[in-house]
Amino acid sequence: MLPPLVARTNKASSGRKPRKAESSDVSDDDAGMSIDEILDGLEAVVAELEAGELPLEDALRRFEHGVALARRGSSLLDAVEERVEQLLAERDETVPFASEESR
Repeated sequence: MLPPLVARTNKASSGRKPRKAESSDVSDDDAGMSIDEILDGLEAVVAELEAGELPLEDALRRFEHGVALARRGSSLLDAVEERVEQLLAERDETVPFASEESR
């Protein structure tokens, strides 16, 4: 069974054109990417790795880039979750992302 992120990136019918990145790290340009751009980048990395045509060193660089993109995407989603929690807490509403332990 594939992890949820990998399963999401395997969708062939997304209609979005994958973005091809060359660097193995998330560059300064990548740091300002939207979540959709990050997902496109991850889809491109997964497609390249699944094709199995890259030399080992290139495949490792692409994998490292994918990990960096995934971490950046996770960071963006964490920030959005935190902001939603703050906004709802200010209105004295139930916080949707709170764990059962913190309630």
